[in-house]
Amino acid sequence: METPAWLDRQAYPFTSRFIEVEAGRMHYVDEGEGPVLLFVHGTPVWSFVYRNMIKALAPTYRCIAPDHLGFGLSDKPAAWSYRPADHARNLQHFIERLGLRDITLVVHDFGGPIGLAYAIEQPDNVIRLALLNTWMWSLQTNQQALQINQILSGKFGQFLYTRLNFSPRFLIPMLAGQQKLSSHIHRHYINAAPTPQARHAMWVCARELIGSSDWYEALWAKREQISKHPALLLWGMADRGVSGGIFDLTRWQQILPHARTVTYQGVGHFVQEEASNQVVTELRTLLEG
Repeated sequence: METPAWLDRQAYPFTSRFIEVEAGRMHYVDEGEGPVLLFVHGTPVWSFVYRNMIKALAPTYRCIAPDHLGFGLSDKPAAWSYRPADHARNLQHFIERLGLRDITLVVHDFGGPIGLAYAIEQPDNVIRLALLNTWMWSLQTNQQALQINQILSGKFGQFLYTRLNFSPRFLIPMLAGQQKLSSHIHRHYINAAPTPQARHAMWVCARELIGSSDWYEALWAKREQISKHPALLLWGMADRGVSGGIFDLTRWQQILPHARTVTYQGVGHFVQEEASNQVVTELRTLLEG
């Protein structure tokens, strides 16, 4: 694939690789050698969000970061569902095709339920977990999630997402903490979705915050499958989803009793952008422990 003109290869100096799944081609990066770290992104971002962590860890570890269909440099097929459960099936296919073993799973946002679905089904192949501002339970009783769903899941939300590119253009800066993205870096999220069709997957995520509640609850019912894994909880405390109870750190602490918790005051939703150096330090401690 030809490098898009907007992609800064100094910021993202990785070889683009592709794998065919049922609905199209998934883009991914696979850098370094050694124990496997699998980075799973949420919305409205793509593997670019993990770039600083990959650059720091690839000299010692094999760092793999796919773009879900509909995001980043992956295909954006018009007729696909983009529901989280289907992303999870794609991720399982991706892991099996690459033959990944003894995985340290790093997940964020929607990447939480998408990636942890694999850990729940194949707990023996995931040896460590690192969670950043995510969830894995039904949000049907969460007032903030219900309000988001009411505003964004209908025709008005579809217009905002697909016509105005609302999610990367406006939500990313809204969800930041004290450290704002530079315009140069911010453009890598905006430009990855240049057309209304390319933005459809992000709107589905907004809709499925509540719409996939039964699937989230089914994962939550199997949470004991991952309760004994060594784990790391890295939480940006200035994230509005934390104060609104969506990314409930206490819940994770209860089901992951062996987890080390690190909180970052003044850091927003995208911990990878605002505290990448600190996150890398904590990941090294988890990996070497």
